[in-house]
Amino acid sequence: MIRKIMMLGLASLAAVWMTPARADINVLACEAEWGALLKEIAGGEARVYVATTALQDVHHIQARPSLIAAARRADLVVCTGAELDIGWLPLLMRESGNDRIQPGGPGYFEAARFVRLLEVPSSVDRSQGDIHPEGNPHIQTDPRNIAVVAKALTERLAQIDAAHAQRYQERYQKFAERWQKAIAEWEAKAAPLKGLRVVEHHNAFRYLFSWLGIVPVGYLEPKPGLEPSTGHMSELLEQQKANPAKLVVRTSYNDPRASQWFSERANIPPVMLPFGPGGDEASKDLFTWFDDLITLLLQAVK
Repeated sequence: MIRKIMMLGLASLAAVWMTPARADINVLACEAEWGALLKEIAGGEARVYVATTALQDVHHIQARPSLIAAARRADLVVCTGAELDIGWLPLLMRESGNDRIQPGGPGYFEAARFVRLLEVPSSVDRSQGDIHPEGNPHIQTDPRNIAVVAKALTERLAQIDAAHAQRYQERYQKFAERWQKAIAEWEAKAAPLKGLRVVEHHNAFRYLFSWLGIVPVGYLEPKPGLEPSTGHMSELLEQQKANPAKLVVRTSYNDPRASQWFSERANIPPVMLPFGPGGDEASKDLFTWFDDLITLLLQAVK
């Protein structure tokens, strides 16, 4: 009888050891691009909850109960940082009561900490509009930034979940190889866009335009975060005479009426660019998102 009990116990232990690995950590991604990157690197080792979509303005999100619950369960929070999420993330972190994900600890990851931020202001005050003191936070629109963040995120996942560190590293290597090849292809494809002059609704694609050599010559917003006004857009129309743009660009979450108004009067095409994976039907993941961004720009200037 004792021998039988021992054999049953060993069989039970073997069953536990042989059980296929499951997702062992919970990750809360603040933005769609980081959710997509986690899918590439973490695979099935992590359960990922994405707080926002590319159809939302991340500046203006509510810390609703479902987000608080996701933060309470999380072992890791992955956000852009650079105060992009400042209107809701601090409240979310506080209400979660989760010590694992508080700033300063390994469970808190800010992507902007790993790249060079553009447009860092020398001073900030309310008269300037919605200015980010640390610089422009929309880092995801340059794929070279995605590459840097991917490496740092892989290291953080391995720190949080050491049992699956090798799997994270293997997925990262495969992703990095595909990503570098894709960057070269995108740069070749986008070569005709170099020097293209555009008017933007909001300064959302600064990193994309810097990468591709596209030149913003004005913004429909009179100041960052302020709604476009007819008076300001009329001034931009006057500027068109001496400094003409070829396109007027908005994000997938901007109200299209302002860009349409300007497009009709300036006689230039309007183009909506998805602000992340899921920003339109063609942008299924990080790769198809950048494919789509470049295709839309090229089609608009034909």
